[in-house]
Amino acid sequence: MNTPSFNIAAVERDTGLSKDVLRMWERRYQFPLPDRDANGERCYTVEQVERLRLIKRLMDQGHRPGKLIATPVERLAELAPRRDSRRGVAGATAGAEDAEDAELADLLALIRQHDVSGYQQAIHGRLARQGLQGFVLDTVSPLTQLVGEAWEDGQFQVFEEHLYTELTKRLLRQAIGSMPGGSRSPRVLLTSVPDEPHVLGLLMAEAMFALEGAECIPLGTQLPLVDIARAAAAHRADIVALSFSVAFPQRQLPDLLRQLALRLPEGVALWAGGGGVRRLAKVDEVLLLSPLDGIANALSDWRNAHPAAALPVLPAPHTR
Repeated sequence: MNTPSFNIAAVERDTGLSKDVLRMWERRYQFPLPDRDANGERCYTVEQVERLRLIKRLMDQGHRPGKLIATPVERLAELAPRRDSRRGVAGATAGAEDAEDAELADLLALIRQHDVSGYQQAIHGRLARQGLQGFVLDTVSPLTQLVGEAWEDGQFQVFEEHLYTELTKRLLRQAIGSMPGGSRSPRVLLTSVPDEPHVLGLLMAEAMFALEGAECIPLGTQLPLVDIARAAAAHRADIVALSFSVAFPQRQLPDLLRQLALRLPEGVALWAGGGGVRRLAKVDEVLLLSPLDGIANALSDWRNAHPAAALPVLPAPHTR
């Protein structure tokens, strides 16, 4: 019987620990010590991945990695705080009813039952009923939070969280792609920084920006700071918008945002949103957006401050 294993890219994605960190720990602490496949690529066991998840969660709370790696896994589990069991999949109905939307619990159950067609039918129905803005704010945003909590509490398997993400981002991209094009303003470049692989936050933000008439330039996730600055210049962006999940280490955010703000071309605004900035104190030269429905007011303020830039850009006349 084959033992399940994960390559280094999968471990990076699932734990939030970069490949460089994993290799460095392997050299410095002799953990994790992966096997090698026929091509010489690293292969990590399920037990190693579970332990790495615990270590990452505790690091985000301020613990030092060297001490955590030396701690037995049983002790790590005791150190990691658990949410109230009502917030897991088994109690998702209670959490959803508190939000007066028991359908969220039904959607979670469909993912947990691996019912792809059932989930797709249900989620398409909610988009049709709510419209894109309501769908983002009242379905995808709270459902993503519930899925994340269920995954952290061990109520969701990794592949179930991935199934939810893939099916939901597919629908969001279809909905965004069906919106009318044309000259729009401001020009908003959307991406995330290295070690922030979560894409749903970016897609939700893109939908909200597009609904408010902004021109969106999506660059995917985990772009180095220097390349974000280069892309902002190349695309003549007015705004760079970043998304941070709650899994991103909050203590790193202020310095990281200041570094990027200094690199951006003059006049380009830096906005940051997502669950990761919810409790962040003010950062100079950065607009913090949380929750998502703050995008509309932020764009209105930007347009009032840039009346000329907010006007539609007409195509240049053709000359020989």
